[in-house]
Amino acid sequence: MEALHKIRKIIDMILSTACAFIFGVMVIVGTYQIVTRYFFNSPSTVSEELLTYSFTWMALLASAYVFGKRDHMRMGFIADKLTGSSRKVLEIVIECLVMLLAAAVMVYGGFNIMQLTMTQKTASLGIPMGVIYTVLPLSGILIVFYSILNVVDLVTGYEREHREVKE
Repeated sequence: MEALHKIRKIIDMILSTACAFIFGVMVIVGTYQIVTRYFFNSPSTVSEELLTYSFTWMALLASAYVFGKRDHMRMGFIADKLTGSSRKVLEIVIECLVMLLAAAVMVYGGFNIMQLTMTQKTASLGIPMGVIYTVLPLSGILIVFYSILNVVDLVTGYEREHREVKE
């Protein structure tokens, strides 16, 4: 059990570092784009495309990170009215549904779209679109992994104990 939480902490650290790095790159590239466009009157299409794809990567990786922290947006109007075992069962069912959706859409569908687009090149960067789409199955795998950990935490009661100590 403790090994799973260590793995979670390592993945959390890697994801948060990756998101911070991507954001830093976006700031630098965005600044470059502004300078070339407004001061030198020579817009850079490479920087615009790079910003678009890096924003997508950051958003999907950050979504997986936030999902792992269980800080994601949710409609808790039903779950918040329940207590005890019925609430736990509902939260486990929700985690399982999210896991199935992430596995089907993001992992399976993302892998298929990644394979289909490996021969297409991006307009300015010239890299295969499949490389850009690798973030879909990657973030899907992370969400599935986090869902499994969240279910384990819910079943064992770890999350409740952890939150009580935290508060």
